[in-house]
Amino acid sequence: MTVIVRSLRHGDPADAEGFARVRRACLPAMLATAASVTHDGAHAHPDAHYRQLVAVADDGEPIGTAQVGVAHDSPEPGLGYANVYVRPGREGRGAGGLLLRAAEAHLARLGVRRVYCWCLDGPRNLAWAAARGYRASRSAHFLRLDLTADALPPPPVPPRGVELRTAAEFAADPRPLFVLDAETAADEPGDIAARPADYAHWSTHTWHHPLLDRELTTVAVVDGRPAAFTLAHTDGEGRYASGMTGTARAFRGRGLAKLVKNDSLHRARAAGRTVAYTGNDAGNEPMLAINAWFGYEIDATEVRHVRTLTS
Repeated sequence: MTVIVRSLRHGDPADAEGFARVRRACLPAMLATAASVTHDGAHAHPDAHYRQLVAVADDGEPIGTAQVGVAHDSPEPGLGYANVYVRPGREGRGAGGLLLRAAEAHLARLGVRRVYCWCLDGPRNLAWAAARGYRASRSAHFLRLDLTADALPPPPVPPRGVELRTAAEFAADPRPLFVLDAETAADEPGDIAARPADYAHWSTHTWHHPLLDRELTTVAVVDGRPAAFTLAHTDGEGRYASGMTGTARAFRGRGLAKLVKNDSLHRARAAGRTVAYTGNDAGNEPMLAINAWFGYEIDATEVRHVRTLTS
């Protein structure tokens, strides 16, 4: 079987849907639709030099994808990423290797010297990465919660001085949510440190993202200031995913992350969502404990890998 690797055809809804279909098959916890794939490609930061690659079999079926770019928001230059996925049942045909080589060539031309990639945990996948010179680093868990089961904790009651709002209520001026998102994202554990994004890019890439569900995104407000939030993504097919949950540094230790997440999950279930996904770095014990309290169970694990490119 012949496999070719090419760039995603922007402006082609069928190509975007094929890309999204591979992503959903490989990792259901990472919501993907044709609209979200198109948006990600069209509104990536220019300094990321972002590319979406697709591996296509000779019958025309997309069987693999890669998301490739420069870590433009890192204070350390020369870092990039190449996340490769091959559809289950279509492995062993060389698609993953072709995607990775094309991704590394793209990054090398941009001066990237260290490439990070996520690899699904499992002997075959880990051996594949090691054979291509990648060293295992940290790991992360994707968690799943069945919202059709009556297992959620009781609906939350905000403590005195805390008000729960939806992101939709910030439509006239979402900048306070940007400030909160930027602060919490900077504190996320990971291999690549991140600086806060600029507001214009955040507005386009995050606030106007087609998966963002503003009605299900909950914000805890204290003294008029957004103090904690959980960002809700939905795909129109009953799936809900936490895009980010965080608390401003000045308000940590008060249970606000659990509060906003509980509120959002209850409203997601009431809105007809049937399954909830979230993800955590394996070392993020506070959030893992919160998610275990809700009843989330590990659905998949990925291992971050890194390789230094040689000229």
